[in-house]
Amino acid sequence: MSKVFVGFGEILVRLAPGGYLRFPQADNFNVNYTGAEGNMAIALSYMGVLSKLVTKLPDNEIGRCAMRKLAAYGVDTSHIVWGGERIGVYYLERGASQRPSKIIYDRAGSAISEADPGEFDWDDIFKDAGWFHFTGITAGLSDRAAECCRQACRAARRHGVKVSCDLNYRKYLWTPEKAQAVMRPMMEYVDVLIANEEDSDKVLGIRADGANVDSGSLDTDSYACLAKKLSQTFGFEKVAITLRESISASVNGWSGILCDGTNVLNSKKYTIQLVDRVGGGDSFASGLIYGFLNGMSDQETLEYAVAASCLKQTIEFDFNLSTVEEVKTLMNGNGSGRVVR
Repeated sequence: MSKVFVGFGEILVRLAPGGYLRFPQADNFNVNYTGAEGNMAIALSYMGVLSKLVTKLPDNEIGRCAMRKLAAYGVDTSHIVWGGERIGVYYLERGASQRPSKIIYDRAGSAISEADPGEFDWDDIFKDAGWFHFTGITAGLSDRAAECCRQACRAARRHGVKVSCDLNYRKYLWTPEKAQAVMRPMMEYVDVLIANEEDSDKVLGIRADGANVDSGSLDTDSYACLAKKLSQTFGFEKVAITLRESISASVNGWSGILCDGTNVLNSKKYTIQLVDRVGGGDSFASGLIYGFLNGMSDQETLEYAVAASCLKQTIEFDFNLSTVEEVKTLMNGNGSGRVVR
């Protein structure tokens, strides 16, 4: 199998006050670029995987800044389509202790949400690819974006490319009813599903009995049952579920499970002193894909993904700039945080 990764999704500008300032306190914002599939392409490129990002950006200085940020980390940007009026934006206010983080989106009418499905030559894009990834965020941007995802999935199937999907439900994009109408039919093309309990419920209509996202504790048996139910319902090769224990906005427990339809594997759990949790799920997904592309066992793949995403949440901004060596050091037991000299 080719080790070339292809992601399809939106690139946004991230604007955030410095440190832990609240929006009313801010008189300037730090600028960065983000987007689930772009975050993954950068993480995988940083780990040595050839990665492409397919998107549409406005042909202006901000669009080109976003492209250059991807290219700076080695991502192939040759399949970016240029046009449209604007790039999406999100504003982040970072929480601490008992005060949660807050995100405000301004992405209506973004270039990719108005892209014509015929603008992407999927047969050319997939000619050397081994893995394709998309998210429920991309499909939820617009009916046009959803059709782009459908066409990409069909082309991936024609080319024998593995397909993964992170459900990533976002309530500001669509209702559960619309999400299920769009996403459930696309699951026939998906080999590896990545989700949490809310995603599964809202996007696919399958609930983790006994799960409570706000409780601060987890019933792991209910998540194992959920993973098996998802596998049996849709025939996925693998289902991965992230398990976050929100002790506070500053401290989270972090682990995951991986199911092959019959067997459910559990990872070790990390207690993270959060620096920036945004992008944690994207780094988990990219870690899984790295493991599968490189022939790791299911248990090794799961441990690699959880360790990679643990490290990401100690890094500023949305990209996981962790090397394979750093991830393997943590997954093999060295999490002391001692200075490396």
